[in-house]
Amino acid sequence: MSQTALPSPSTGARDPLPSRQMPVDPAASEAGRLLCAGTYLDPRFRDRVIDELYIHDERVAAPSYGIDAARVLAHALHARREEVGWSAAIVTVWVVASLVTDGWFAVLLLLPCLLLSVAGHAVEVTRTAPAPRLLSRCLQLYARVLLGLLLLTTAVAPLIRADRDLLDNRLVELLHATTSVVDLQYRILPEEWRFTLYHRPGEGLVPSPYLVLGFLLLLAALVGLRRERTARTMAGPLSPEKYPDLAHDPAERSRNARLRLVQELIRGEQHWPLVMYATENPFCGAGMPFKPWHLSVELRPRTDPGAPRPQAVDNEEILRRVVPLVEALRVPSPHGSPQAAAAVLDRLRELVVDECVFLPAAGLRWREEVPLTQEDFEEHRACAIEEGGEKRRHFLRIRVGGWDEDIVVTVFVRVHTQGGMLMLEVAPHVLRPVRRRFRDADARAAERLTGDNAAALALRALVEAPRALGAALAALVRALRNLWLVLTAADSGAPAAGPRAAVRELGADPDASLFQAMDVDRYLKTIQDRVARGVQLALYEAGWQTAEFERKAVHLGEGAVWIQSVQNSAVGIGDGNTVSASTGAAGGERRAKRDKT
Repeated sequence: MSQTALPSPSTGARDPLPSRQMPVDPAASEAGRLLCAGTYLDPRFRDRVIDELYIHDERVAAPSYGIDAARVLAHALHARREEVGWSAAIVTVWVVASLVTDGWFAVLLLLPCLLLSVAGHAVEVTRTAPAPRLLSRCLQLYARVLLGLLLLTTAVAPLIRADRDLLDNRLVELLHATTSVVDLQYRILPEEWRFTLYHRPGEGLVPSPYLVLGFLLLLAALVGLRRERTARTMAGPLSPEKYPDLAHDPAERSRNARLRLVQELIRGEQHWPLVMYATENPFCGAGMPFKPWHLSVELRPRTDPGAPRPQAVDNEEILRRVVPLVEALRVPSPHGSPQAAAAVLDRLRELVVDECVFLPAAGLRWREEVPLTQEDFEEHRACAIEEGGEKRRHFLRIRVGGWDEDIVVTVFVRVHTQGGMLMLEVAPHVLRPVRRRFRDADARAAERLTGDNAAALALRALVEAPRALGAALAALVRALRNLWLVLTAADSGAPAAGPRAAVRELGADPDASLFQAMDVDRYLKTIQDRVARGVQLALYEAGWQTAEFERKAVHLGEGAVWIQSVQNSAVGIGDGNTVSASTGAAGGERRAKRDKT
């Protein structure tokens, strides 16, 4: 992340603190690695990444805190190419099997296989809904029973043709009765297709079980090879040891000229302090808002003995007082020796403080017009820090990445003085952890490569083979849609736009562990206290009263909601609080009457 140093009020320059630890390179962070792995595990996440960063290339990239979105995009396209190849092979096997078996394979097995695909997807979607999940499980069980009966009938038919005496066997009669019930599912088929299976076993034209079994084994082999390929990708280029080596990442060696151009744009925008935003979501990329607060106080001269004459304070002067206090959070407490202090692992040592200017993307003709030079930033910063505008806004940005960038806390601070009033805005945002499924990718890959034996892998692939057709068809449809959008370039002439989604937010989990939540609270309260302390010191040293500011800051720091107007004020503490108010003139009259009585 780029940093812009604010000069210190005493020395005029700011030297780096000796105890600071530099954050990990976003291109090699653990959170970025898990998001790259997620493009192979979750097709919907992969499609959202491609749609936001590749198809809609007129949109400016959102800030990427702790990750490299360009690298995630490269792996998303690489994963899609592999999925398209696998899907085409699956569909080809089905087509060939249908031709060889005169349509039997496609017509009769298509229904249970598609039902298994739909039921499997429904089970995943309805994890938190018991009733729909039960219905999905019932549909899944029905599809498995139907598929089992079809395969059993196919296996028994050649034996009956070889030995006509088996027609009188009770087991065959029971099988015929069972399949007659299942026949209700195929009443819409032509008579000649239904005849092949549901006439009396041994009399129909049931295909050879060796052909059916051979095609099912071929499908299982394709499924197993794909799972093996994904596992080796997790254990290879996306392993914790090899992921930091960007030069040897196979996804980065793509010859796609469009991808290289888009990656260049993303890497120029995602960590730049000039943030181009869409009006409906200006803080896109920073995560969920977490208890934002603001307060305003009137600037009144100090009246205590020896107080200096009040001096004018501007926004930049206040920030100069805030920054050193916040940066001091990087310094560990005394531990008796420099070695012990250097061993402290608190993520506050990697705290990043910089300035950023938010600019609306609306109005730019092309994305290439985004200002990406240091001179552009200095010009916008100099204009925005004092103007207090609505669209162009200056913020002090304070960021802490915890748990290997799995939890990212970003605090945006804005100070503005106008008409003898000081306004302080603090907007904390939290990026939630990467999805649990992505975090488990390493363990699953290791289990497939070393834990399972060949028989277990083969059996699992054979069970998953029937539902592979639905996933393959869906993958091909998505790929054709994306290819159509890219070839037609529907948005190539569109003006530049702000981001609608951020890769890091798309791959976030809704929940965090208790330890992570405790760290978020610790980071935020520590930073907010230092910010409030810096503003208070700046006012006090300039000769202004700070009692009102300190009182409001304490209440807001404890989670209160301060409601202020000309006539009344109230303070509420916590969620679901009770607010008590006292009204100016009316309250004075009531108090006077009470005193008289």
